[in-house]
Amino acid sequence: MTNKTGLSHTAPIGSMCQASRIDTSRILVINPNTNPQVTREIRRLVRQCSPEGVQMEVTNPLAGPIAIENAAHKATATREVMALIQQRQSADDVGYIMACFDDLAVQELRDATQRPVVSLAEAGMRAAGQHDRPFTVITTFEGAVETIRALSRGYGLDARCRIVATGMGVSETAARTPQAEQRLHDAIVSSLDQGANAIVLGSGAFVGRAALLSERYGIDITDGLSDAIRYVHTPLLTLSSEAPAG
Repeated sequence: MTNKTGLSHTAPIGSMCQASRIDTSRILVINPNTNPQVTREIRRLVRQCSPEGVQMEVTNPLAGPIAIENAAHKATATREVMALIQQRQSADDVGYIMACFDDLAVQELRDATQRPVVSLAEAGMRAAGQHDRPFTVITTFEGAVETIRALSRGYGLDARCRIVATGMGVSETAARTPQAEQRLHDAIVSSLDQGANAIVLGSGAFVGRAALLSERYGIDITDGLSDAIRYVHTPLLTLSSEAPAG
């Protein structure tokens, strides 16, 4: 099933979301790491780009890695995200956004909740790759490159997706250290030289920076968050329009 944004739903809303509850229901945005700086930045951006009339909440697990940089981190973060969702079973969450550039907990959430779930990775890459245009994903540490390459293959986008790493850690990137900022600049300039028509910022540590960077470098840049919000929100609009009057 494909919605208007071109993303595939593996878990449609179905009967789990009643039209009469849309106005009081929430989209939950989850930062799967425990870095408070990243969570604060995501929360700030969500306030700026939330659709009118939509309640959105940003949270992160109480426990887990402060940065997700290897398989053990990912396994722990997935477990903590699922524990968080289990604790919120009575909450009016009608959809979930995983604010990370990975498939971390995405399928697990779809299976457990039967509600729309998307990551910044899927939303951002599908948006950047629409109309068959070439694009670059800029990520942080080198170890993330193969994961993103596998995701791009899964989305059918690998033929037009170039992936580069700044070589910086997630924490340093989120802190915007001078070295991390220089590496980001170099990666963007390289992407322009390579003919990219769009850039995806491939880490939750970059969230909130797309608009200013796009203006500075004169290229379409996304961090995937606004694309993810559209993905989750669109089926709610459809459900609302089909609700009986009165």
